[in-house]
Amino acid sequence: MSARNGAATSVNEPKSPSGFRTALRYTGIPVSWLDKRPRLPSRNWLIFLSVTSSITGYFIYDRRECRRIKQHYIELVKEQANVPVDALAWPRKVTVYGAKWPGDEDYQQATKYFRKYVKPILVAAAVDFELISGKRHGDITERVAEDVRKRRRLDLGIDPIPDIAKALPTYKSPEEVAQHTLQGGIVIVGRPTLKEFMAGLRKGWTDPLDNVDKEEVLARQLELDGHFDETEEPSEDPSELRPKLSMPSVQNSPVFSPLQTRPPMPNKLTSSIPDAMNVPPLTIPPVPPLLLVPFTNHIGISQIPIMIWEWFNQRRRVRAGAEAGYRLVMNCSRQINYPTEQPKTVFADITQTSVSQGDLDFDKEVEWWYKGSLSKFTSEIEKARDKYYDKLPAKLATARELARGVREPTKEELDNPPPTEVELRAERMKKELRWRHDVAGWDIIKPQQKVVWDDRFRTALRIFTDRTEAL
Repeated sequence: MSARNGAATSVNEPKSPSGFRTALRYTGIPVSWLDKRPRLPSRNWLIFLSVTSSITGYFIYDRRECRRIKQHYIELVKEQANVPVDALAWPRKVTVYGAKWPGDEDYQQATKYFRKYVKPILVAAAVDFELISGKRHGDITERVAEDVRKRRRLDLGIDPIPDIAKALPTYKSPEEVAQHTLQGGIVIVGRPTLKEFMAGLRKGWTDPLDNVDKEEVLARQLELDGHFDETEEPSEDPSELRPKLSMPSVQNSPVFSPLQTRPPMPNKLTSSIPDAMNVPPLTIPPVPPLLLVPFTNHIGISQIPIMIWEWFNQRRRVRAGAEAGYRLVMNCSRQINYPTEQPKTVFADITQTSVSQGDLDFDKEVEWWYKGSLSKFTSEIEKARDKYYDKLPAKLATARELARGVREPTKEELDNPPPTEVELRAERMKKELRWRHDVAGWDIIKPQQKVVWDDRFRTALRIFTDRTEAL
């Protein structure tokens, strides 16, 4: 019996804790935590951990690949930066054009894409660049056309080089400047930029060389539409219908604004440049090679899934931008593939066949991502114009009544003075300039419009390419 009690006592005695457990117990850790054994998490926890770890791992892998690809191409071109040059020599410089993406209020999306993906390669190779962004549709076209027109005027001697510029130690002749420009290049970011650039190139080599003030030309056109003309109310008094001998001119009346009393402008602008110089040249000098950088800007709620997918696949954009920068640094180019005329078939009127435009089809598929509301771009501008002109007569009548003292201003008009006639004319000029510029720019980049082409570009344009494709 005693033996049996001794065995039971020995079984019920707790095991003495180890030295490690004893030390942890005096640190304040609960004893239950020390005796707890690990177990597998629940089903919900397994799902959560597997999803979050997969997403995190994919993100980390993508960013690691981005750094690896960028560093790989930097290692390939960094030797170009170690080439010794003269102290007064100009570095190689390229011009970067980035047009406003249709439907996006941020006009710098194209240049941001260049800074993030192409710029690191150019910086590693010590290639300088100049960024030109289009704030509105058509700005790139106007900029390119103006630059070409200035070059034509300089080559023809219309605009001489100042003597003070020739005295500088860094002065170079126009021939040297043109040669240095050809060693650089032109970066075209996205299809809208290509359309605007080609339209501006043809406009610059085709339009006359006169310095035309657009506001002055538009002012001549607006003077004839009659929106600011005064309407004479018919009088019932027969004596007032008789012609008077001397009547002061309406334009000489002191109550009219200076814009209304200025002398009439001539219908046509007189050109001070001989007609022989204004004739478009038959051939165009070589243009710096073009680097076509593909670019797509997804906007809108319907494209959010694509934005999320691209956020996890940044390595595609990094590789595309690095390869584009590498082609520019290596300076290998080929002749542009221009569109060729296809012979018309018998059933050409009833069949639709897609004709290849060569390099002008660059990034054509991105036009499918344009917002559907852009199809009403022109009609919305027309609605805004009609709405403005519907309200203009009331504003104009109020401005003239207050200016002539016909009535006293109301309390609301004293607190918030209405615009004067001069201000209304200036506001109208500003709105018309913006409306017409936006419509002209949209007509250049809309999906239905092809890239502008001129046969004179065949021998003038070249495209940066890989060494294996260079000709």
